[in-house]
Amino acid sequence: MKPHSAWGSLKNPVKFKIPTAENLVPIRLDIEIDGQRFRDAFTWNPNDPDSEVVVFAKRTVKDLKLPPAFVTQIAQSIQSQLTEFRSYEGQDMHTGERVVPIKLDLRVNHTVIKDHFFWDLNNFESDPEEFARTFCKDMGIENPEVGPAIAIAIREQLYEIAMQSVASARESRANKKGRRGMEHLSASKIGLPALDLVKLFGIKSSVIRKKRDWDVYEPIVDLLSNEEVDALEAREERHAR
Repeated sequence: MKPHSAWGSLKNPVKFKIPTAENLVPIRLDIEIDGQRFRDAFTWNPNDPDSEVVVFAKRTVKDLKLPPAFVTQIAQSIQSQLTEFRSYEGQDMHTGERVVPIKLDLRVNHTVIKDHFFWDLNNFESDPEEFARTFCKDMGIENPEVGPAIAIAIREQLYEIAMQSVASARESRANKKGRRGMEHLSASKIGLPALDLVKLFGIKSSVIRKKRDWDVYEPIVDLLSNEEVDALEAREERHAR
């Protein structure tokens, strides 16, 4: 049985879509007003009415007791990211590659996560949130904020790849004589026959890991002390300035 192929070839491009079951927009906020900083990351359904953006901003400011000036900044940041996402909707995208490397390198409060694995781009039933839940269960992570952070990191990278695929389609139209494809890792490059992808991935899973021939990284989860967290946050604040 051949793997479900939703990504278009050079001759048969498909319309822009993040390769997951739910076409959600990863939103990241980093806003500072009068010395007070607000950071958050979450997903947004692009089909929701834009009026929900202001409602969300007002509720967030109220719940976190932020200054009222944050309402406008939060709403504008979300809206601009949604506008960028929608600018790709309906556009052609294509890639001849089947799997791409995904890298996790993030800190959630005291928990540091580092991992590297391959993701099947042809599986449009994949679920980053389910992968994150399984990862946390397997690694014994109890912090409920870690799973969503992992899922967001995966979605951001898949979104970037989808945008690159749109650019690639544009380039191929502009230059019919040929183009250089994106330098993503293909199934052939890691020695994985295309016909084996479905057996390895299943329907909702899109992750290859712990295969002897190409496993380079093992998941790393570290718990930091209060002193280490304070030092990291101080360094991040210096870089932000």
